[in-house]
Amino acid sequence: MTPGEALGAAMVVALVAYVLLAGADFGGGLWDLLASGPRRREQRALIEQAIGPIWEANHVWLILVVVVLFTGFPAAFAAVSTTLFEPLTLLLVGIVLRGAAFTFRAYDRPDDRVQRRWGLVFSAASAIAPLLLGAVVGALASGHLRVDAEGMPAPGSGGWLTPFSAATGLFTAAIFAFLAATYLTVEARGALQEDFRRRAIGAAGAVFLGALATALLSWREAPLVFAGLTRRAWSLPLHLATAGAALTALRALFTRRFRLARLAAAAQAALIVLGWAASQHPYLVAPDVTIASASAPPATQRLLLAALAAGAVTLVPSLWLLLRVFKGPGAGGAAAPGGALPQASGEPPPARPGA
Repeated sequence: MTPGEALGAAMVVALVAYVLLAGADFGGGLWDLLASGPRRREQRALIEQAIGPIWEANHVWLILVVVVLFTGFPAAFAAVSTTLFEPLTLLLVGIVLRGAAFTFRAYDRPDDRVQRRWGLVFSAASAIAPLLLGAVVGALASGHLRVDAEGMPAPGSGGWLTPFSAATGLFTAAIFAFLAATYLTVEARGALQEDFRRRAIGAAGAVFLGALATALLSWREAPLVFAGLTRRAWSLPLHLATAGAALTALRALFTRRFRLARLAAAAQAALIVLGWAASQHPYLVAPDVTIASASAPPATQRLLLAALAAGAVTLVPSLWLLLRVFKGPGAGGAAAPGGALPQASGEPPPARPGA
């Protein structure tokens, strides 16, 4: 394996972690927006308490991807940042607004008017960010973003506002909503647990429809990805494994085996990300920018790999400790991906973001 391939694998691992952790937090924001019924206050309080202590830490994985792309593949970074400047900027604004609103909602005045105002900003940003993130992924895979040798948009380059990108954005939002609702079933109790069980089952249906729509559109709008998902040696085993994880999660939700459902949902989401990455390989921006063509000098990439290995020695134990302290049994909840969603009975205490 070349240094470039190893760095590409590191980015994929970081993206999987981001989906399983931050993705569930975005999904929690979606359910905050859609909270309804006589327990909508309790639903929102549970979501706030689940996200509060560690939500900032989840974005370390996205930062890691950006740093590796900038340092290890400068030509790809130039291509992505120029051709997708608008959605990436809007995504960044959405992430910042979401975090600010979440903090202000917890610490501002508790009256309903103020809470509704910050809650609307938090929920809206939580809904918009996954749509933009998925649209970026769809644009990178579509083959419509043509770049020249300097990584600048080439004449005739397409944009990111396409049906395939829109479908990928909706698919991403559905995955995040499914993860959040499934995670929440593990730690909620009583009626709240049933609320999120029903939401998880509904989101599972949305994930299936999103997968079907993106697959059908990819045949015409992202032929490289479609070929990767249908014609490679690993294509059928990957689809079978993903379907098995999805069916296991759905059956576990119906039979109320919530811990199994959480594990299967995480496996399903991870396999979807891995399938996209493998189908697009070796392209970073299809069809003009590959891992080989965008790679920095080998010496730079080897130093970056060494830095990643050294950083992992600190990062991984630190994140484990963070989850253990704020979401472990001694803190009143069980550790789990995406915020590790705490136990709840009735109305949980207010969240305190910014651990």
